[in-house]
Amino acid sequence: MSDEASDDEMHEADSSSPEATENGDAVQYGELNVSDVDSVAVGVAAGNIHLQSANAATLALPEGSREAREQQERLLEAVEERRALRETTVPTSDADVRAALRAIKEPVTLFGEQQMERRARLRKIMATMDDEDERKAALPGGAFEEEYEEAAPPKKELFYTEGSALLKQARLHIAHFSLDRAAARLAGAKRKRESPDEDEIAEQADTICLMRKVTNQSSEIADDRPSAACEFAPDGSTLATGAWSGLLKLWLVPDCQKKLTIKAHDDRVTGIAWHPSPSQTPGTVQLVTGSADKTARLFSGEGKQLGSLQGHGERLGRVGFHPLGRHVGTASFDETWRLWDVESCTCLLEQEGHSRPVYTVAFHKDGSLAASGGLDAIGRVWDIRTGRSIMALQGHVQGILTMDFSPDGYHLATGSEDHSCRIWDLRKRGCVYTLPAHKSLIAQVRYDPNDGYYLLTAGFDNISKLWSSKDYSLMATLAGHEGKVMGADICPDGSGTIATISYDRTVKFWAPDTYEELEPVDAEM
Repeated sequence: MSDEASDDEMHEADSSSPEATENGDAVQYGELNVSDVDSVAVGVAAGNIHLQSANAATLALPEGSREAREQQERLLEAVEERRALRETTVPTSDADVRAALRAIKEPVTLFGEQQMERRARLRKIMATMDDEDERKAALPGGAFEEEYEEAAPPKKELFYTEGSALLKQARLHIAHFSLDRAAARLAGAKRKRESPDEDEIAEQADTICLMRKVTNQSSEIADDRPSAACEFAPDGSTLATGAWSGLLKLWLVPDCQKKLTIKAHDDRVTGIAWHPSPSQTPGTVQLVTGSADKTARLFSGEGKQLGSLQGHGERLGRVGFHPLGRHVGTASFDETWRLWDVESCTCLLEQEGHSRPVYTVAFHKDGSLAASGGLDAIGRVWDIRTGRSIMALQGHVQGILTMDFSPDGYHLATGSEDHSCRIWDLRKRGCVYTLPAHKSLIAQVRYDPNDGYYLLTAGFDNISKLWSSKDYSLMATLAGHEGKVMGADICPDGSGTIATISYDRTVKFWAPDTYEELEPVDAEM
């Protein structure tokens, strides 16, 4: 035992004893030697460690690598932004959204901004806020809760603009006129429905069958430049056309012979309308024209200018006579439409309501309503008697270029740059049918002016089409123009005559071909 113990002690003594190096430094096995020598400096001196100097040149990344890195950074930022948007909570009520924007000192609303756009703007603003307390303060229940309760705007905002005495008088006349017309229309519809001698369904079927036979009857060169607008006189005896040359021309129907040429404007004619009940007395107003020169002008049947309507700040679009005959409506690229007094040539009403140029205006057959269509893809129906907007026509994805009320009193057709025609029901306050009518924009829509049994559409795909207003099936296609069809109208005399004008500078008359083929004669006879 004593020998083994002594052997172990000797072994421990040998293993723990220090060993001298060549430099005389002691090395203890089992431990690191901690000396005053800088190991990094030793490594650098030995060439095993290389340090980059501050003045050394830095190699640039290749162009492809830098673009890839920048693209990756943009993608990461986009992902991070979407994540922040998803995690950001914003109010759903429009009143709360407005109050939140007011609380963070942002514009409550932008021009033409809808509710969903306003809410998305608030979400994006709040997602970029770094301060969580500031973000919470803008939400309901935060530091601005009292401001929410006090500053929340009403759900419906009404404002009134003081009108002139002439406008008040005009609205009174329109109210009396429209009530009488509406009563007569309803009485006529009731008589048709209840009278055993009148079969409206059979009458409509006969009209549709007749209009399926429409063919081209005549064609003439209308002007040296493209024609932009046309309309039949109320008695159906004359067609008026307006061209980019500024000329207004009258054509005899159905001979398609030129009757009169008038230098109406120095710039393009953009719209034409006949007086609803033109007088045969010389020197009375029978026509109104709109132009790109920012004016509308009144003319007699002999071609004499009787007045000029000036006030719009931009070029005019379509124009129209009110059924009462005392007022004219004009649409303009200054984002307004106006109502004018024919006798005094003064502006009675300057109506705003569109965020982009207003291209077309139309009047209800009773005279109570007006419809305006703009390049903001929104249509509006206005009660002329009160000045209020009673219906917004939202559904088109591009600008509305043409509108027309049906004689039945409750249907309205709109044509748009989105190649579609929409039928709106004023009773249901919405769109009831969408016609994918053309392969290009629709320049004109017109209801049958007598009964509204069919609808005419004209497009920039060089053709016009007739549609049944019963089931909106295609009745006929009027093909023959070599250019865009710029305008079209239906003759009100009940003959089924249709006029179309085109970019190819021609005017064409179409009518049902009533020629019936004779039965073959027996050879033996």
